Amino acid sequence: MSKTDPDATFMRMKEDHMGNGQLKPAFNTQISTEDGFVTNYSIHQTTTDTTTYQEHMDAFKELHGHYPKESIADAGYGSEENYLFAKENDITPFIKYNYFHKEQKKSWKNDPFKSSNFHYNKDKDCSYCPMGQQMDKVGERTTRTKTGFIQRVSLYQAKRCTDCPLRCLCHDAKEERIIQINHRLKDLKNWAKELLTSEQGLKHRSQRPADVEQTFGNLKANKGFKRFLLRGLEKVEIEFGLLCISHNLAKYSVNMAK
Repeated sequence: MSKTDPDATFMRMKEDHMGNGQLKPAFNTQISTEDGFVTNYSIHQTTTDTTTYQEHMDAFKELHGHYPKESIADAGYGSEENYLFAKENDITPFIKYNYFHKEQKKSWKNDPFKSSNFHYNKDKDCSYCPMGQQMDKVGERTTRTKTGFIQRVSLYQAKRCTDCPLRCLCHDAKEERIIQINHRLKDLKNWAKELLTSEQGLKHRSQRPADVEQTFGNLKANKGFKRFLLRGLEKVEIEFGLLCISHNLAKYSVNMAK
């Protein structure tokens, strides 16, 4: 807990003058933008962006009366929970997930030993290893995230790894190889990949950095806002809100002048 602000959480700052990665009390700020205008903002007491998505979208709905039709975000927001939230609320998610860019490379696609490239037979509920041996389902594992979201993973085990000539390339475990498949997440990732690689998805992906990143850059570099002057979550929300309003008014005045 921070003695100067009990509402803050400790985070590593990009500006590390001591060079020792020290933690400092901070808040995680999130914004939604459209053509450089801030359409929504939210303040979070968490270090990761993943768990801020739903709360931020709910704040957008409270402000505008509806969820956005589309949501464009980087891989920090790509999770099973967030994809399901978007699907349930009719939000088209152009949201990357971990390894999205790596999956587009030939080295990844042509690697037969990656479990994500193993063939899965839905009718028999089994997978097949690079040697074509059937890997039967041996169990399931359930995990609960910090937000209470439940994830289910199916486990599939090979049968004859001992005498397999490809074992040294496939895995180095002492027992037979076991792979994990989250079927729901796999389907959601395929959905997200289809959206991201579409013509509209490519357009959004190229526009996102020029929209939201330049807005953050304007707030930090041009306006010199790199730290909160007030303390406490309620006051910080007001301070950041005033900053976003000033940004929008300044941008609006420039557009009117043009």
